Amino acid sequence: MADETIGVVGAGIVGLATAREIALRRPGTRVVVFEKEREVSRHQTGHNSGVVHAGIYYTPGSLKADLCVRGVSLLREYCQDRRLPYDEIGKLVVAVREDELGRMENLYTRAKNNHVPEVRKVSREEIREIEPHAGGVAALHSPRTAITDYPAVARAFAKDVVDGGGEVRLGFPVTSITTVPGGIEVASGQDRVRVDRLILCAGLQSDSVARLAQDRPEPRIIPFRGEYMLLKPDKRHLVRGLVYPVPDPRYPFLGVHFTPRVDGSVEVGPNAVLALAKEGYRRSRVSPRDLLALAAYPGAWRMAAQHWRTGIREYRGSFSTAAFMKDAGLYVPEVGVRDVVRGGAGVRAQALDRDGTLVDDFRIHQVGRITAVRNAPSPAATASMAIAEHIAAAVFDGSRGTRSGA
Repeated sequence: MADETIGVVGAGIVGLATAREIALRRPGTRVVVFEKEREVSRHQTGHNSGVVHAGIYYTPGSLKADLCVRGVSLLREYCQDRRLPYDEIGKLVVAVREDELGRMENLYTRAKNNHVPEVRKVSREEIREIEPHAGGVAALHSPRTAITDYPAVARAFAKDVVDGGGEVRLGFPVTSITTVPGGIEVASGQDRVRVDRLILCAGLQSDSVARLAQDRPEPRIIPFRGEYMLLKPDKRHLVRGLVYPVPDPRYPFLGVHFTPRVDGSVEVGPNAVLALAKEGYRRSRVSPRDLLALAAYPGAWRMAAQHWRTGIREYRGSFSTAAFMKDAGLYVPEVGVRDVVRGGAGVRAQALDRDGTLVDDFRIHQVGRITAVRNAPSPAATASMAIAEHIAAAVFDGSRGTRSGA
């Protein structure tokens, strides 16, 4: 197998980590990464908030839990070795109402089952010792939760691939995937490359690319835009570390939170509004093709029927800074509308089943010689190196398979 050519579609952090892992695991294997953009990490990786999640939120035994915990240790070591930013600023998950304490207790149990290091429950008074300007009645403290620069990590992964004899082919939008005798042909227009095996890590386009490979039609990708505010420079001192709400278990989103970045800025957000294009980073970006596909999918209507009230609330925050900051002010009461400016936005590739269920765990399918990553939401960046190990083991061993999360 050392003379094989392995193709990877997608030069986000998961695709590049996977290509790097294969190059390291099987010296002599030629690895080719296909990316439609002119640079790596243009989409989800490039709009990531930079948080290295410790594993607090995820169902014990799920792929998310297993790969997040493993991924943290791998990423920490990699960043230290390459002198990339990695700052353990810690996280508070804050309950602001008494009726949230039960959910917070459940999170604590999950965190302990997932072996999150040094996580502990803290009182109202201890919250103020950690975050003097934070509100709340109780919290979980995860002192080892960190921040990093994921685009820089992705660029380092790409360099590793090239240094190992592989190739990162930019400006190569995949237009067809064809099974041929003994391999697969990947095409971009008239440009064709034959590979022995193919791994799809296409993020926002994962369902579209999977269809080219004749994978099953579900889950579909529904794009949710997450918009951020930025604290004004003279207010950044009000937040020392990460300050998060206790999440609502009905949704795979973590709610509006405070996130210091490695560049010194502090983000507030994100909200979660339905984007009108898969790459709809701006409200004005509309894709008729993406909208028609969304309207034709029964799962989208079932999702809307279940969650329309939440959708209206999120859209209100998108257009009103006061509405956006209403919830944020519960966690850092001294921060108000006048203390923030509009920041950037990212788009989350949210997988959706036909019954309207928002898919929470990672999903990885095997289709002959093709491995398709169909859902890799947060903490995929944190877990990227562990996801790469998992995929590489499935590609080369077959014995571990591609265990797909529920």
